[in-house]
Amino acid sequence: MQYETINLTIRNDVAVLELARPDVMNALNTQSRAEILHAVRAAQQEARVLVLTGQGRAFCSGQDLGDRASVASVNLERTLRDEYVPMLMAIYNCEIPTISAVNGPAAGAGANLALAADVVIATQSAVFLQAFTRIGLIPDAGGTYFLPRQIGMAKAMGTSLFAEPVTAQQASDWGMIWEAVPDEAFEQHWKDRAAHLAKGPTMAYQRVKQSIRASFENDLERQLILEARLQGECGNTHDFQEGVLAFLEKRAANYEGR
Repeated sequence: MQYETINLTIRNDVAVLELARPDVMNALNTQSRAEILHAVRAAQQEARVLVLTGQGRAFCSGQDLGDRASVASVNLERTLRDEYVPMLMAIYNCEIPTISAVNGPAAGAGANLALAADVVIATQSAVFLQAFTRIGLIPDAGGTYFLPRQIGMAKAMGTSLFAEPVTAQQASDWGMIWEAVPDEAFEQHWKDRAAHLAKGPTMAYQRVKQSIRASFENDLERQLILEARLQGECGNTHDFQEGVLAFLEKRAANYEGR
């Protein structure tokens, strides 16, 4: 696919998917959602970590509301079901670790696009805004799923009902994101984080994601059984053998992601 609304670069096993509509703060439209879906699927075949970020001063301002005629006639249920669901599930179920590098404001569906990643790293000046009730809507794009699990019922309700900005530092303190980083250090920091994951035991990372997410549905015994099964699978990987050997030889492990 020839991308027009995003950029995808893959280098040293790190795929960077950059939202590239800076004139509208990287707002999402039908084309960009299709391109993101395609790029995520391509990246997991060619890289060992995927980074989502934005071009310009914003991460993503959410649904593109610039075309009033289009907005007036849009079927929101169909748009969410047919366009957002595949895109978000591709990110959430991505076979490699995913990082949202939130370089600026993330609002509406853009905030929840960020939260779909495994790890969210935000620049200190970024804000997260569940803006939906400002225009008579409810949080979508996974907001009603991610927020209660990450920050609890009280704060999920407050951020959704009042539609007030949450600073990156608040988001970090609340557990909505992994970390808030000073603006001047942000870009190098997320690149270092991505490089770390790209050199790690990819098969183990997949099972970390699987096991932690399953814990919300399992009781302790089922979770322990799942851990045993997944740990058995990890024990059969090249990277486990390499990790043990590197430990015994007191050297850095050379993981290959298999």
